[in-house]
Amino acid sequence: MSRPIRLALAAAGLTALAGLASAQAFEPQKAHELRESHMKLMGAHLGVLGAMAKGEAEYDATTASAAADALSGLASGVDGNYWVEGSSSEEIADSRALPAIWEKMGEFEEHAASLEEAAMAMQEAAGTDLAALQGAMGALGGACGDCHKAFRKPEE
Repeated sequence: MSRPIRLALAAAGLTALAGLASAQAFEPQKAHELRESHMKLMGAHLGVLGAMAKGEAEYDATTASAAADALSGLASGVDGNYWVEGSSSEEIADSRALPAIWEKMGEFEEHAASLEEAAMAMQEAAGTDLAALQGAMGALGGACGDCHKAFRKPEE
């Protein structure tokens, strides 16, 4: 067997294995766990920025920039693989993802785009000064809140 054929077969095998691993990694329970972890990380970085914006923590440009950079990266990484059918609050007891996500996926994706845009604006503002951070906070909090109101089950 020639080297190009062996390489093509090896690549096809690796692609098949990656597909199986991906499908297995994103079954409904796993998708729920991954998106919950992702959202908690976003909340942690948002908390750092929010504490500075409210005056609960001293403004520090380096810390604010780091939190905003991380938040922006996380917001742009909200992957469709996290939103697997069968992982809503109707199927998984501790999921807060409402079935409306899958019923109104276009609207949900618009909210995700708004979050990404607001996170990028925060990324630009956070290291500038406290007033800029505070100014960007409203749109960022609004993007989170609007999506949560429409697509997240309230805490009990």
